[in-house]
Amino acid sequence: MPFVLSPDRLEAARAFAATFQPGQRVCLTTHVNPDGDGLGSEAGLAHLLKARGVDVVVTNPTATPPRFDFLFEDLPGLDKTREAVKELRRADRIVVLDIADLGRLGMLGETVRSRGVPVACIDHHVGTGVLPEGPRYLDSDAAATGELVFELAVANGWPVDQAVARGLYVAILTDTGGFRFSNTRPRTLRVAAELLETGVDPEEIYLEVYARAPEGRPRLFAEALQTLVVEPDHGLAWVTVPPGAIERLGVSSDDLDGVVEFPRSIEGVRMALLFREVSQGRVKVSLRSIGPVDVAAFAKQFGGGGHTKAAGLALAGSLGEVQATVLAAARDYLGGDGRNP
Repeated sequence: MPFVLSPDRLEAARAFAATFQPGQRVCLTTHVNPDGDGLGSEAGLAHLLKARGVDVVVTNPTATPPRFDFLFEDLPGLDKTREAVKELRRADRIVVLDIADLGRLGMLGETVRSRGVPVACIDHHVGTGVLPEGPRYLDSDAAATGELVFELAVANGWPVDQAVARGLYVAILTDTGGFRFSNTRPRTLRVAAELLETGVDPEEIYLEVYARAPEGRPRLFAEALQTLVVEPDHGLAWVTVPPGAIERLGVSSDDLDGVVEFPRSIEGVRMALLFREVSQGRVKVSLRSIGPVDVAAFAKQFGGGGHTKAAGLALAGSLGEVQATVLAAARDYLGGDGRNP
C-alpha cells in the first residue's frame, strides 16, 4: 500500500507550508540536549525549505552531539547554535520541532517568547504545551517528528532527495529504537521505505549514529549498570548515573542513550528509570515502560511528559531525595493499573 495522506491531513500540511515564503529568515530549534529526531527533522526540513528559497538556520539551546554532526556536513554554516540568541532576534519566523513547550528550550525560551514573530511547531508528543502563536502541525500518533516533516513534503509536492531522506530516516530510526518500539507502525515503515528508495544507506547511518562511540561510552554504561536495582514485586527497576561520571569519563549526556533499555529488558519489569544529577540540586529522570503502563501520564504529575512508553521529568532536590520521591510514586502507580497517576 503506498503512502497517502487523508484529506484533512493534506489540508493541514498545505496550510502549514503556505506560511513559509522565499527570502524569509527562519530559525529551526529543538529541545535541550537534542536527539536524533529533533536534529534529523531539522536537517530534513532545512533542505526542504532552502530548496524553496527560505533562509534557514539552526538555533538550538545546546550543541549537537558529535555522532549527529554528519547530518549537517552538506549544510555548511547552517548550525548557528553558538549564536542562537542573536539569530533568533533576527528571525522572521521560528519553527520549534519535536517539542511544544517553551520550557524545553532552556535558555532560549524567553528569547523565543519575546521575539514577537509567529512560532510554528511540528511535534508528535502527547499534549500541545505552551508556545507563542503560530501554525501547528501535530500528531501524537506519529512515530517521530521526522515522519511529520515527510508528510509536509508529500502534501506539498516537495521533492525528497537523498539529503532530505538521510535526516528524516535518522529521526525515525532513533525514535523507534531501530524500529523495535511499539510506536513502529505500518505507516512508519512505509515512510522509511520511501526514504530508503532515495538511495540512503541504512548501514552507513547505523555506523554514524550507533558505532562511533568514544571509549568512555561503554565505560559509562558499565558504571551506571553497576547501580541496577530491581523490585520484582512492583515490576520496577532503575539505574543511577554516578555523580561526576560523565565529566570524569570525557563523554556527554548523549552517551547515556540506551542505558535505560537494560533495566526495561528484565523479565517482569513494567517501568524502568534512569536517574541523573544534571546540576547541583536538580535531577533528571528518564522513564521507559512495557505493556500498558503509561509513563507520560506518570511524569505529568511532576511537570514532565513525553510518550506513553518513553517519557522524562526533572525535579529539584538531591539525588537521594528525588529518587525517594519518584520511586515511592512509581510503586503506588504500578500498584494500580499503571495507567492513571
